[in-house]
Amino acid sequence: MSVELPFAPVDAVIRRNADGLRVSADAAEELARRIQDHGAALAVSAAEEATADGRKTLMPADFGVEGVPEKDGLELPVAPVDRIARLDIDDDYRVAMDARVALASILETYADDTAAAAAALARHADRRTIKAADVETYFELATYY
Repeated sequence: MSVELPFAPVDAVIRRNADGLRVSADAAEELARRIQDHGAALAVSAAEEATADGRKTLMPADFGVEGVPEKDGLELPVAPVDRIARLDIDDDYRVAMDARVALASILETYADDTAAAAAALARHADRRTIKAADVETYFELATYY
């Protein structure tokens, strides 16, 4: 499976949570993959909400969001997030622009939380570089966070 998100914005999200640690390319790739999986799952749930309301257009409320942030304030680009939203839902569904921005905001928060935990794990391992293993370990330990 290809990853829709470019790695550069994901790397930027990790770096803003790294507190001076370096970030491996594999860590950005692993987090991008996890973001994509999470976003696709959220879109499936949102599509179920829209269907229950008799709509084929996903709205921010379908993602559990009432207020939509400014698109310019996000690190993750909206176009790839739109492609992520459409990965596992039927082609008959549409995703409203404000729903795309809402999903990007949700995914960026998800990435921030993951990156902060991965940085803590790298520091705990007494390393100066956040690696893909730190992202993977976070998800193995996520129920304890």
